Amino acid sequence: MTTPAATNRQIRLAARPSGLPVPTDWELTTEPVAEPAEGRLLVEVSHISLDPAMRGWMNDVRSYIPPVRIGEVMRAGGVGRVLASRHPDFAVGDHVFGRFGVQEYAETDGEGVRRVDLGIAPPETHLGVLGATGLTAYFGLFDIGRPQPGQTVLVSGAAGAVGSVAGQLARLKGCRAVGIAGGPDKCRTLTEEFGFDAAVDYKNDDVPAALRKHCPDGVDVFFDNVGGTILDAALTRLARGARVIVCGAISQYNNTEPGPGPSNYLSLLVNRASMTGMVVFDYADRYPEATAELAGWLADGRLRAREDVVEGDVTAFPETLLRLFTGANTGKLVLRIR
Repeated sequence: MTTPAATNRQIRLAARPSGLPVPTDWELTTEPVAEPAEGRLLVEVSHISLDPAMRGWMNDVRSYIPPVRIGEVMRAGGVGRVLASRHPDFAVGDHVFGRFGVQEYAETDGEGVRRVDLGIAPPETHLGVLGATGLTAYFGLFDIGRPQPGQTVLVSGAAGAVGSVAGQLARLKGCRAVGIAGGPDKCRTLTEEFGFDAAVDYKNDDVPAALRKHCPDGVDVFFDNVGGTILDAALTRLARGARVIVCGAISQYNNTEPGPGPSNYLSLLVNRASMTGMVVFDYADRYPEATAELAGWLADGRLRAREDVVEGDVTAFPETLLRLFTGANTGKLVLRIR
């Protein structure tokens, strides 16, 4: 095998952050690009997914997935092209998705790797609507939220990757979708581009008052990506039998001290409501059916994809990751390796 580069540049976790990650939390390393062993393949990574969950993976705490170890290549989903293969299921030239990490080349045994069809959508969309982002929205909303036509679905972090898809899926199922986002531009995007019925600007609106206005009959399904005070405000608007989906809590990921629990949790009792956490990995055996349905909606225009693509080499990863926590991105954040 002749490789296109002598070395593979990688971003490794050098220290566990306190608060927002800083440059010294990362280390740039290089290693030779080796020919894959029997049963393995070599992928040239072209696109890296950036997700809020990455911040949690950097903490040495018990979670749904082991933390990234100090000195380990930072965990990340990615899309790339197979450069060499000694694996029976993959051929040179295949475009594939996998948990390749923040590096230019990945040598893998193929576990969790799947082909992607760039004729259907570009690589960034396979990391967004047709990737873990879309699958999270799909299973969280449909399996846990179980929305019925005519019900009100409230989504926090609605201009983000998962939230923007969740709101669109709610509309597809005949629900009224209300989104919470930061700033007038993002709120306009929710209503004008993603088709939400209403938007709440948490930076400028009185959120409890806005929820009373836009959810006058209560919230039947709350898809929460934010936690904190937004979760507390939403709990006061629950309808009888409401379902709260705990997908994420981006408002708390960089806290240096544990945040308070929701003070309005007794609303769950009063309204006979439920609050359920969800992790997309639990639905892995159903990914193909969900991806096919999402692809169909994307193809016929009923579902819109929006990606915030940053171009750079792997050294751009640390700074690009911070966009997730400053509200700088709309839609799916992707680093395109050049």
